[in-house]
Amino acid sequence: MQFTIPTREENHPLLQLLILGVGAFIGVIIFAVIGFVICLGIYGLDLIKSTDWATGSDLRYVGALKILITAQQIGLFLVPAIALSIFEGKRPHQFYGMKTANINLLGLVFLLMICSTPLLGWVNEWNMNLHLPNALKNIESWMRKMEDEGAVTTKAILAGKSFGALAINLFVVGLVPAICEELIFRGGLQRTFLRLIKNPHVAIWLSAIIFSTIHFQFFGFFPRLFLGAMFGYIYFWTKNIWYTIFAHFLNNAYAVTLMWYFQRNNLPLDKADETNIAWYGYLISAILTIALFWILKDKTTKEEVE
Repeated sequence: MQFTIPTREENHPLLQLLILGVGAFIGVIIFAVIGFVICLGIYGLDLIKSTDWATGSDLRYVGALKILITAQQIGLFLVPAIALSIFEGKRPHQFYGMKTANINLLGLVFLLMICSTPLLGWVNEWNMNLHLPNALKNIESWMRKMEDEGAVTTKAILAGKSFGALAINLFVVGLVPAICEELIFRGGLQRTFLRLIKNPHVAIWLSAIIFSTIHFQFFGFFPRLFLGAMFGYIYFWTKNIWYTIFAHFLNNAYAVTLMWYFQRNNLPLDKADETNIAWYGYLISAILTIALFWILKDKTTKEEVE
């Protein structure tokens, strides 16, 4: 006689959201301490004398900044995602869908990210030129100031012309955020919202809104929102987190490599975000993006049926 062990029903979505929140709070504190201790061990007590290095103002300690950013990614995003799967009694690769990726679908995702780049570039330029009403002028000034400070930190992190610097930045800014953020936002939040709301579109866009908001870059909100939604639909259709991690990495790696190329060739970094494409180029980008999404949905739906 054979006995089958019944599959335990998952906890209520609200409890899952609580687990994610508590996990993020505890994780970010623990890993911030771990990261800072590692930095002290490498750079010494000079880090305590001044905190300018934490904003990227002092390039001597940019390595410490990269260590802290990596620790933050792990504690704030990866820890709660893993904690949720543990509380549900499943391993992360089972809980989030981490099967071996299909090479054809990876190629499709690759084309999707390439073709959507001009369109997202246009959205980014439009977003950067947005202005709030005069009544909110002080708020806009504060937002612009935060944006400028963030740009200084980003330039410091991505500084470097060598291939070694490129490799390190691809890891710190490209790979680590792609893994950690996709596991929490698509694997954790989107998956939980879908169980709670039952509407995939609401779950996807709500997760994308949180994904964009938490980066605190107000004049980059909309391109990151659309990126989050793109990742969300990819995850919803494929049921495999590897495809969204791959897409996220491609997006980050493009920005990292572009900054490295500009520095290596002594080009002005403020020109890196300019696209200079004719209007029909954006139209073609939009059409190709929609078409590739349609193909991806069609292929993944057929695979589910088969």
